[in-house]
Amino acid sequence: MLKSSNKVETNVYQLEISIDGEKFEEAVQQAYLKQREKITVKGFRKGKAPRSFIERIYGEGVFYEDALEIIYPDAVSDAIKEAELDVVGNPTDLEVPEIGKDGVTLKLKVTVKPEVKLGKYKGLEATKPAVKVTADEVKTELAKMQEQNSRMISVDDRAVKKDDTVVIDFEGFVDGKAFEGGKSENYNLTIGSGAFIPGFEDQIIGHKTGDEFDVNVTFPEEYNEDLASKDAVFKIKLHEIRKKELPALDDEFAKDVSEFDTLDELKKNIKADLEKAKKESADSKVSNELLETVANSIEAEIPGVMIENAIDNIVNDFAYRLQAQGLDLGTYLKYTGMEMDKFREGYKENAEAQVKLQLALEAIIKAENIEATDEDIDAEYEKLAKLYNMEADVIKKSLSKDAVAGDVKTQKAIDLIKDSAKITEEKAVAKKPAAKKETAAKKTAAKKDAGDKETAEKKPAAKKTTKKKADEE
Repeated sequence: MLKSSNKVETNVYQLEISIDGEKFEEAVQQAYLKQREKITVKGFRKGKAPRSFIERIYGEGVFYEDALEIIYPDAVSDAIKEAELDVVGNPTDLEVPEIGKDGVTLKLKVTVKPEVKLGKYKGLEATKPAVKVTADEVKTELAKMQEQNSRMISVDDRAVKKDDTVVIDFEGFVDGKAFEGGKSENYNLTIGSGAFIPGFEDQIIGHKTGDEFDVNVTFPEEYNEDLASKDAVFKIKLHEIRKKELPALDDEFAKDVSEFDTLDELKKNIKADLEKAKKESADSKVSNELLETVANSIEAEIPGVMIENAIDNIVNDFAYRLQAQGLDLGTYLKYTGMEMDKFREGYKENAEAQVKLQLALEAIIKAENIEATDEDIDAEYEKLAKLYNMEADVIKKSLSKDAVAGDVKTQKAIDLIKDSAKITEEKAVAKKPAAKKETAAKKTAAKKDAGDKETAEKKPAAKKTTKKKADEE
């Protein structure tokens, strides 16, 4: 039970907890049953020695440490609830002033969430970016679709050009000797990709299918030490030249790549998709701007442990995503040459922003008495079930009602901020017609001509002076 709860520092409380003799005896007995298999006492088979014999040999407190580990979590959790503290992080500075048959007394410190003074969170102002999809953007998307549906065709009536893909055999030599890793057959190389040593691809341009020739290059200084800065000769045999053929942009293309029958329909759909994406991006920008304003307006002395916990979450999420790609965090840090401390430090600013926003939203929930009804919670379960394509009952087993209620209240706080905000939409700025640009160019040219004329008019005087000086000489 909780004996006392006293604030000893900013956001830090010291708790004194008392565990009576009966409860502690139960924990000691559990510790004995757990440990006896590992204890050998002469005259008894291993694991069969009575507790009294073990305590007589090793001392009355032989099981106290293990008993304390058993009883500690629940005792601390119950005390925190009784003290009505919103604790962050693990308890620190544990002391055990008394321990024995009569029970245990614990003293420890816990860090709590800070008191938060809210700034302005209603009636905020924000500007939403204009949403406009240009013809060029639609063309860009169509070009991507063309690229995705392109095919490579062989070319045998001309020499290699940039952007062609060639099929070659090659073998490299340094000082007349072949080097390891410098040979390959039927290698596909796109000219201009920069995949090979500088100068290598350029020297293939102009050659035709069937040609055998040398390519002379110098390895870069930063190459591996065996080849760095050395001159090399590559023996090349050109087997094939291929070029990318893009499909024509017509109704047949639309039918092949989409559910639409005409190119115009496809273009309209692309435009609609781009508009939807831009609207979502604009809405997201406004939301982020509003939430950032609210988060930065709070006044609170944030405990360092909250920042560290947020960094832990970010790093763990990053590690999880790496794991999905078949890589662990330790290997990633080794490859990038980064120490864990420096890696964590890189996320500190982001973590601070997350913590500030969390505290701000919690303070708004409290100030506005925001609640999550049973209907709200059920609706959220259904929403999650659709999102993850699972049964709602399965979601309920894996996600507690309190957790869902917390998410619902948080979203209501966010909606309150957004709904009360004064949002101004930017007006789309139309591009100036090309004719105006030509006029501006003409004006510039006219100014230049006028300047040149003025300069030309002044030049003869200079020549006369020069001539006069020559005559005097």
